[in-house]
Amino acid sequence: QVQLVESGGGLVQAGGPLRLSCAASGRTFSSYVMGWFRQAPGKEREFVAAISRSGFNTYYADAVKGRFTISRDNAKSTVYLQMNSLDPEDTAVYYCAADREGISGSYSLRRVYDYWGQGTQLTVSS
Repeated sequence: QVQLVESGGGLVQAGGPLRLSCAASGRTFSSYVMGWFRQAPGKEREFVAAISRSGFNTYYADAVKGRFTISRDNAKSTVYLQMNSLDPEDTAVYYCAADREGISGSYSLRRVYDYWGQGTQLTVSS
């Protein structure tokens, strides 16, 4: 069992940066592929970014590539999402998620993630 707690959301002006954090409980954090998803009002939850167990491999949705950076600190059981050049279209609730199996190529699929945080709201004003 893994518990995930996101933090760092808030209100930011367009063009600004923000970093989200997701702290995980338990001593097996390094055995999970970690992902970030987001859900805007009236829309489905969508993939944002994912990171391999070691942190060596990262994956991004096209909408955030070049602006967002996912990273992890296994010693702190924490995954981060650094967001730059924020746009009002990035406004959403952001969720982190943990995937035990880590099947190659599946990182963008919601159904493969076993544990989810409660989400943190990001609002980008124009």
